[in-house]
Amino acid sequence: MMSRGILMNEDLLQRAILEQEPKDKGQGIANEEGTQLDEILKLCLEFRNILRIDHLWEFTSLARLNLNNNLIENIEGLDHLINLTWLDLSFNGIELIEGLESLQKLELLNLSDNKISVLENMETLERLTHFSIANNLLGELDIVLYLRKFKNLFNINLFGNPCSKEGDYTLFIAAFFPDLKFLDYTLLDENTKKEASIKHRYVLEEMKCEELHKQKAEKAEQRKEAEAKLHNDAFVEFLNGSDLFKCMFNDDQEADKLHRVPEITDLLLTFEKQMGDLCEQVFETGLAEHKRRDKEVNCFFTGQNETVIEYQQKALHILANFEQQHKERTVDMRKISDRELLKVQINQCNDEINQLCKGLMTLEFQMVSQLEDITKRLDINISEMVGYFTEMVQGIFAQCRDLEDDYNGKVRVSALALLDDASKDNLDEFLPDDVRILFTDKETVMDALATGHDNHLMKINDRETQLVSRANSWKVALIKGIQDKDLKENRMRIKDLHRYMDHLLVQLEEFQ
Repeated sequence: MMSRGILMNEDLLQRAILEQEPKDKGQGIANEEGTQLDEILKLCLEFRNILRIDHLWEFTSLARLNLNNNLIENIEGLDHLINLTWLDLSFNGIELIEGLESLQKLELLNLSDNKISVLENMETLERLTHFSIANNLLGELDIVLYLRKFKNLFNINLFGNPCSKEGDYTLFIAAFFPDLKFLDYTLLDENTKKEASIKHRYVLEEMKCEELHKQKAEKAEQRKEAEAKLHNDAFVEFLNGSDLFKCMFNDDQEADKLHRVPEITDLLLTFEKQMGDLCEQVFETGLAEHKRRDKEVNCFFTGQNETVIEYQQKALHILANFEQQHKERTVDMRKISDRELLKVQINQCNDEINQLCKGLMTLEFQMVSQLEDITKRLDINISEMVGYFTEMVQGIFAQCRDLEDDYNGKVRVSALALLDDASKDNLDEFLPDDVRILFTDKETVMDALATGHDNHLMKINDRETQLVSRANSWKVALIKGIQDKDLKENRMRIKDLHRYMDHLLVQLEEFQ
């Protein structure tokens, strides 16, 4: 009869922790205040009929997780285990590899004895060295080639899969995984590797060429993405070309007709070049200012970190002196039999603990004050930089509007001349028919020019507003993010201090 499955909940986890605690003394699993889940390094949950992985979000320090021999069907609930290096999910009912994206430090993964037929969704496991997927449903050897992307992999176990029964199995793996040391826990010797490379040399060469081409394409795409991110962070994306100019004339059918008139075509080309030059100025200014801001922010974080370290060292020095004296005093107190003398010593200890608390709190307030001053200086400097940048940009966009006004005025002059020619039936016979028809109606032409002019100015204004508002929003978010983080860390330090003081006072109660 099949055992009934259970849910992974807080009670189950607490029981598992208590069961393993005697084995793991010194790992910081629990103290007087209860279990500290974010300090646990190893968790053994095998043979518990667990149906679903859950309630692990507080185990942020966990390095080793054993979930073998359960009833798990889906890999999930591991997102917060960013320090995990060892994961055993063997002997479950898993069909798909998924939910491993956050486990970038994972070195060993055991998925043996499941129902997996495809290798997928493991791209982030770049540190993987040991991978066991024995006794699953991998049907063809080509499926295993997915693992070639893991350059640190030197131990693979595929035993018991249909693909492992193919006659060429060992030589195939040895050929396509030249750095592999062990296959199915058996050493791959040099003779086997040499034989494999000779047998599969042509396919290997072709595959290496394909992989090299793919790597080059991926690197090119990464460079492109990095460049796009830089432009976006500098608030000047798509301003190093004619994108703004083209955007101004999108969906303007009447303008398309006008632009087929030779005189207006020349005006348009000149306008496009002038707009491109101005946009390039915005772009270059944006990149230069982004570099300045980035340098300022990096200097800030360096200074902030140095300040925190300085005060932490002072606090550690005070604590070390106190703990040495406190330890000596408690040892002496254990030898005192006179109740009155012991009471005097306890009161003195209380006074010393209060003095320690005041000293550490004073140090904390001094550090907070200094951090606030550093943040204020950053706010002032960044505000000046953003103000300078936006002022420069607004000046350049004003020139863009002037260019649009000038272009529109010249086009109107040309259009009026063409309308006059049309009224006298003197239009150039080489003009397209739809253009000739357009210039038979003066009101339509002038309305099209006015509407186009308004739309062009609106596009310029929108891009200017977007750039300026994003730059200012970034500045506000930067300072607020720093202040919120500092406040949170300040509260955590004070909470830890109070917890430590309470611990010292509880120790003193033993003597009363």
